[in-house]
Amino acid sequence: METETATPSVRPRAGADLDASVRLLREVHEHDGYPRSWPGRPASWLTPPGFLGAWVAELGGRIAGHAGLAGPREDDGAPGAWSARTGRGVDTVAVVNRLCVSPAARGHGLGALLLAQAVAEAGRRGLHPVLDVACHDTAAVALYERLGWVLLDTVAQEWGPHGTVAVRTYAAPGGAVPVSSRPAPAGGRSS
Repeated sequence: METETATPSVRPRAGADLDASVRLLREVHEHDGYPRSWPGRPASWLTPPGFLGAWVAELGGRIAGHAGLAGPREDDGAPGAWSARTGRGVDTVAVVNRLCVSPAARGHGLGALLLAQAVAEAGRRGLHPVLDVACHDTAAVALYERLGWVLLDTVAQEWGPHGTVAVRTYAAPGGAVPVSSRPAPAGGRSS
């Protein structure tokens, strides 16, 4: 992929983009271990229950990034952490998910561009964006913190054959998230 001079672009994911998005996901899985377990139906995994939208980033003429937005699910940690910190219901959030960028395309701001699209869509819907990220995914944690996302809590989540995984929950900046209280220590509660 010629990326040195390419200008990135982000657009809504179309049905025709799903196969390329699955190939991207496979590339990221093999390079970074995300998702931790390869889904049996990766196209369905990229379009989870409560799906509100998805975007792809293009660089050098190919899909090089993906992000999704969905309503909260019971196994998401961030909606509950948001509710506990703000006193607002979990129905006031949208969950940013399925964010990945091709290893060959990193350093071009694709993650931030994709995140901005998901945040904007959540705002159009009157929802506050939140997300979960595994503590061991230090590159993603660094991105969210660099962009000002607020750490809500660190929780333990059951991730199938991988057992319990420590997950950091974040809320997008703004939205009156109290930042003075400290999140619970890792494994402080289960979601």
